[in-house]
Amino acid sequence: MQAEAWPRVFSADFAGSVTTDPHVASLSVRPPFFGHQVVRAAFTLAVFAWGVGFYGLPVYLNAVVIRTGWPLSLVSSAVTVHCLAGVVVISRLPTLHRRYGVGPVATCGAAVTGLGVIGWALAQAPWQLFVAAIVSGAGWVTMAAVAVNAIIVPWFERDRPLALGKAYNGASIGGVIFSPLWVVLNQAIGFPQAATLIGLAMVLVVALLSARVFSKRPDSLGQGVDGDLPAPANSMPIVADARRPPALAGALWRNRRFQTLAAGMAIGSFAQTGMIAHLLTLLVPVLGARPAGLVVGFATGCGMAGRYVAAVLLKHVSDRRLVAAVGYAIQLIGVALLMAAGANSMLLILFGVALFGSGIGNVTSMPPLIAQSEFARQDVPRVVASIVATAQATYAFAPAAFALVLAGTGARAGLPHIGEGTTRFFATIACTQVVAIALFLLGRSAKH
Repeated sequence: MQAEAWPRVFSADFAGSVTTDPHVASLSVRPPFFGHQVVRAAFTLAVFAWGVGFYGLPVYLNAVVIRTGWPLSLVSSAVTVHCLAGVVVISRLPTLHRRYGVGPVATCGAAVTGLGVIGWALAQAPWQLFVAAIVSGAGWVTMAAVAVNAIIVPWFERDRPLALGKAYNGASIGGVIFSPLWVVLNQAIGFPQAATLIGLAMVLVVALLSARVFSKRPDSLGQGVDGDLPAPANSMPIVADARRPPALAGALWRNRRFQTLAAGMAIGSFAQTGMIAHLLTLLVPVLGARPAGLVVGFATGCGMAGRYVAAVLLKHVSDRRLVAAVGYAIQLIGVALLMAAGANSMLLILFGVALFGSGIGNVTSMPPLIAQSEFARQDVPRVVASIVATAQATYAFAPAAFALVLAGTGARAGLPHIGEGTTRFFATIACTQVVAIALFLLGRSAKH
């Protein structure tokens, strides 16, 4: 992703620009659009956010169980607490961003997250583990979806789908990098030392990005949104977009578009998180541990590709809810293939994982883009924070809920796996996704 140079312009207002004086003649070249650096910085922030705060959780859980011998159900409850603690912070992020700025809030959150993960590594009693979970959960969300959206919004309007897609790909890369990195470092130097090392690196990187990138805005650099020329200084500010509904006057949950968007994202995230949480477990008996890990990584890669395809498609399709619904429908086909696959149906398994994986990224990135198209500019930060908080409060319970579904499958040979005792599990995932599709489509006809 290379920054494109601005076109050369002539102006008497710039030193060195062309003037009527025959003795002074030169060209002034505008600097490259800084928005491209913003996307790269948001991508890096997402790598750390999801790599430490989301994809690291299974590793923390495993390490704590091995070290302490505590029941898996107890430590799994700490994961739920981690997710729920973030919900409280997410609801306050728009206010914190207005008061302190996205960068300082994310830097503080990175430090809090690091302390929380160290707490996971050092906990000697269950109550200490739950305190650590509250701290880590409250910290990582300051760097996650709401922050990435807030960073991109000032710089992109027309090209926001592609910019957000590229930035959110950092979440997928975070899983690819940090999942094996945590395991390697834990084995090499121990969990507490690994948590300290990664925590310090995260704080340093986020603080640097905050100072050098997130503190900038288009108007402070004399640039315009999407790399266009900045608006004239004497132009009237745009108070609201007349093409969209008026500002929400406190009645957020009475707005039909918001209701269907929040519920659709929550239910879709619930199904996806339940699937991701147990996919590795279902694949290991069939493929073996290492190949199963590679297949899960393959699903993450398909998510990156799916997010890019959606961003390109949105340049030609104005109905963003329809694009989101189609993405869920493709995932639904993948779930159906996995439900039909037998233990020896490798091609069917891979195809099913690929189709399901294609939507992993869009579950996070599409709802903010829908909010951009359906709500007035001043309402978007509040809407995005609310739908993300609702989704996280919902998917926090997904791993435990779908574990209960698997527990009742009655597999004949040990743990359930692909092709054995998983029909009810996949059918539940599919039905949940059908509800999410219906909610997104239902919101297309809502006026307010």
